[in-house]
Amino acid sequence: MRDAAVSEQLLAWYDGAARVMPWRIGPAARAAGARPDPYRIWLSEVMLQQTTVAAVSGYFTRFVTRWPSVQDLAAAADADVMAEWAGLGYYARARNLLACARAVVRDHGGVFPATAEGLRSLPGVGPYTAGAVAAIAYDEPAVVVDGNVERVMARLFGVETPLPLSKPALIAHATRLTPRLRAGDYAQAVMDLGATICSPRNPACGICPLMALCLARKAGIAAELPRKLPKPEKPVRRGAVWLAENAGQMLVERRRDKGLLGGMLGFVGDGWDGAGGGPPFQAEWQTLGEVKHTFTHFHLFLTVHWAKARGNPERGSYADLNPDDLPTVMRKAYDLAFTTQKPR
Repeated sequence: MRDAAVSEQLLAWYDGAARVMPWRIGPAARAAGARPDPYRIWLSEVMLQQTTVAAVSGYFTRFVTRWPSVQDLAAAADADVMAEWAGLGYYARARNLLACARAVVRDHGGVFPATAEGLRSLPGVGPYTAGAVAAIAYDEPAVVVDGNVERVMARLFGVETPLPLSKPALIAHATRLTPRLRAGDYAQAVMDLGATICSPRNPACGICPLMALCLARKAGIAAELPRKLPKPEKPVRRGAVWLAENAGQMLVERRRDKGLLGGMLGFVGDGWDGAGGGPPFQAEWQTLGEVKHTFTHFHLFLTVHWAKARGNPERGSYADLNPDDLPTVMRKAYDLAFTTQKPR
């Protein structure tokens, strides 16, 4: 009975408090018969991995304007998609996005599978994304567990075992609560609750629709959960990039498909990522300063060098450059050169 009460109260709250998002069909429209586009749900879920709703909304709108269907995306040039993705980070997602879109068109007639199991067969689609698309787009009672859901479950059930050790228990709780009806609305309701009320810091327990059922609130430890094992300190890597200009064009190279920033446009750099080497040509390079960027597993400090072009470079080629097409770390180097340092 408690499980049913949780689902019912959460859905009642969601009916009046659902966030408005460009990919979402709200509860009222859904009740009236509108159905989500699986392509848009899948695209949003891939973008939202490791990224916030606020950061994703603009990218999502640009993507669906330029490629309104999975067929359009599947036919897109790799470089165009990577350029639109620039700045969102975790660039393997963009490569998987293209592989998945092409698999849907090639192997499924342009229609996304309607079950979590079928979705898992697609390139780059893991358990969370498969569950989210199956639930939200097709109302399959699939279990959807992201960081927001983990936090809600840990507090609701008073789970004090730290993550990641508690993950199996949190998934089991989420599985029991998932209703057979309105599974898509329920999945979004839990995520909305975690994002807006059951927040990581200072949860608004006084206005939570589940406050009477929450064990962590009763014990006075809601803000302490979920506990997490301490993370090891990230190592530091150092490297360099060389920026060169020739008649208004910049020296750039397309990075290899595999590895960090795979497939992205960037400046010629050294071996901080297992690729590259020395300067692209001999010159009196001007050192402009240093930029810092944090990847998932390490901190990177890049020394930025500048020179006017001389002769043919050994690496890279000159091209017209839109700085918005650069991944964030390369954009930082560009901004240091052209905004802060103004190279001579």
